[in-house]
Amino acid sequence: MLVFRKARIFAHLLRGMFVVATRFPSASASVRLELNRAWSIEMLRLCGMTLVVHNDQARLDSGALVVGNHISWIDIYVVNAWRPTPFVAKAEVRQWPVVGWLAQQLGAVFIQREKRGDAKRIMHELSERLTQGELMCVFPEGTTTSGASVLPFHANLFQAAVSAECPVQPICLFYEDASGRQSTAPAYIDDLTLADTLNAMLRGAPLTAHLYVCDALAPGDDRRVLARDAQAAVELAMQRVRGGSKVAAAQDGQDDALVEVLTQERP
Repeated sequence: MLVFRKARIFAHLLRGMFVVATRFPSASASVRLELNRAWSIEMLRLCGMTLVVHNDQARLDSGALVVGNHISWIDIYVVNAWRPTPFVAKAEVRQWPVVGWLAQQLGAVFIQREKRGDAKRIMHELSERLTQGELMCVFPEGTTTSGASVLPFHANLFQAAVSAECPVQPICLFYEDASGRQSTAPAYIDDLTLADTLNAMLRGAPLTAHLYVCDALAPGDDRRVLARDAQAAVELAMQRVRGGSKVAAAQDGQDDALVEVLTQERP
C-alpha cells in the first residue's frame, strides 16, 4: 500500500514536469499560478494532508517578503497550495531529482549557505524582484526544526525588504495528526532523508497542515527589527494554532473561527 501511494506521488511529480514544460511557456501569469496551486493541492492530498488556512484576510498578494518557520520540504507545497510564491532554497535542492528542476522552473532562488558572499547576491536579486511587485518566500531560521518552537530569525535576507521598501508578511506552519496533536512526522531534521520523511508522513496520515497568515509588517529601515518582529509574530501565531487544535478545543470548549479548508480528502 505504501509503495502504491509513493508511486502515485512520483507520477504526480512527473505530471508536474510535463505541465511546466508544455503549458507554462504559453500560459499567462494567472494561469501559471492556478496550475501551480492546483498541482500543489493535489500533492498534499496524495501525501495524506488537508490544508487549513487561518486569518487569510491578512494576505498580501504582491510586493511582499513572506517569511515563516521551516519544518519540512513539504512546507513549499503547503505555501504553494495556499498561494504560489517563489522561495529561497538551499543550493542542494537544485540537485534533487524532479523536485529541483520544478523548483528552478517555478522561480526559486538557490543560496549556497556556506558562502558568506552568496547571501549578498541573493539579497540583491530578492530586492529587485520585490521592487517589481513579486512575492518571495524565505525561511529565516536557516534550517528545519521539529516545529515545536521557532529558532531565531537571521536578519540578513530581511535587507531585501528594507532595500525594496516593501512589507514583510510572516506566516506560521504547524502540522497536526488525526488526534489533534502536533505531528513531527513531516519534520526533515537531523539525519533523516527525504524518503524517511515521506514514509513518516504517509504512515502518520491523515495529517492537517495549518498555515496562519500574520498581519503584515510595514516597510522598515532596520532589518534586525524586522527579523525580531517577524519572529515574534510567528511565535504568537504558533501559540494560537496550537491552542486551537482539536485537543485544546475539546478541553477549552472553543472553536477556531478563522479557518478556511482548502483541501479535502476525496472518496
